Amino acid sequence: MLDPLFDDLSIEDLRRRPGSKWRVDPDVLPAWVADMDFPVAPVIADAIEHAVRRGDLGYPRWEDGHPLRFAFADRMRERYGWRVDVADVREHTDVVQAVQVLLHLGTAAGDAVAVHSPTYPPFHHTVGAMGRKRVDVPFRRTPVGWDANTAGLADAVAAHDCRALLLVNPHNPTGRVLTRDELGEIAAIARRHDLLVISDEIHAELTFPPHEHVPFASLDADAAARTVTLTSASKAFNLAGLRCSVAHFGPPRLLALRDAEPTELFGTVSTLAVVAAVAAWRHGGDWQDRLLRVLDRNRRMAAEAVASWTSDPDPMPEATYLYWFAAEPLGLGDDPVAEVLARARVLLSGGPIFGEDGRRYLRLNYATSAAVLADVLERVRSLPG
Repeated sequence: MLDPLFDDLSIEDLRRRPGSKWRVDPDVLPAWVADMDFPVAPVIADAIEHAVRRGDLGYPRWEDGHPLRFAFADRMRERYGWRVDVADVREHTDVVQAVQVLLHLGTAAGDAVAVHSPTYPPFHHTVGAMGRKRVDVPFRRTPVGWDANTAGLADAVAAHDCRALLLVNPHNPTGRVLTRDELGEIAAIARRHDLLVISDEIHAELTFPPHEHVPFASLDADAAARTVTLTSASKAFNLAGLRCSVAHFGPPRLLALRDAEPTELFGTVSTLAVVAAVAAWRHGGDWQDRLLRVLDRNRRMAAEAVASWTSDPDPMPEATYLYWFAAEPLGLGDDPVAEVLARARVLLSGGPIFGEDGRRYLRLNYATSAAVLADVLERVRSLPG
């Protein structure tokens, strides 16, 4: 079923957007970077406009309580039953910056950091660029879907003496939502090896029923004490360009280290970014409910297409608006992104930037109108012919 709020998109208007997603040749359809094509939620647009019109663009006064911290705490309690202390919450411009801050403060050069692979490209790059040793732990493709490979994680952490785990849940790019039992197994590994857990949960609000997101730090007292939880309204409400994320610090020592640094060293978030995020979390529920229905429809459209070109289709994502699927059934070689672009005039993500486990895979962003997605899928479906 079509929803005019999300399906009445004009290709001409999309191509006029200044962002990176649609900056492609005029005959190319982009379905690569994790931006949605949908207009900003009206409640967010109204909140930003109101702030601008009343002149709220000077230095903010947040000393008496940062509104984003309270909005985050309320969101975690209402959505997941997880109670957090606002005193343990800090802001960063985005999740990647927060990961870099945490690796800087919580690990040393040469330390090993475990990362599930395939890996979100900025994380894949960041660990090595900061002088840490990235230890890839592959998700395993099984007949029933993607397996979190907790046994492999335990072996890798022990073999490489890892000091930290970069956990991405829901997982980008596979779309897996780790179960409470799986998270419990990971928590036991973290406890045995005294790991700092950096838990990126930015896709949590894009989880499809019956799957449920469980914040890692909510598992038990030990998990809470060793975990820094990262999130943002940017994915679920398409606000990435406003540059605003939240970090909840479980380890008091790490928070003390962060706060001991010069105030501006890690940057600050803008007034409008906070206005947008607070509006999203406090008033964006109706828009988000409609969004999830549209994304659920779209992931099923993508799944039907994938099933049409292989007898062993990769599973639908359990969260996110990103579909991870094997390139080989389409007759593609070692550079599948370039081949799809050249032959189908569709720009996807995938390949070795996601690590060795992503070399023969593609990632499709289906957060667009039904008509645009149908065109993308038809172009890709035509490749084997």
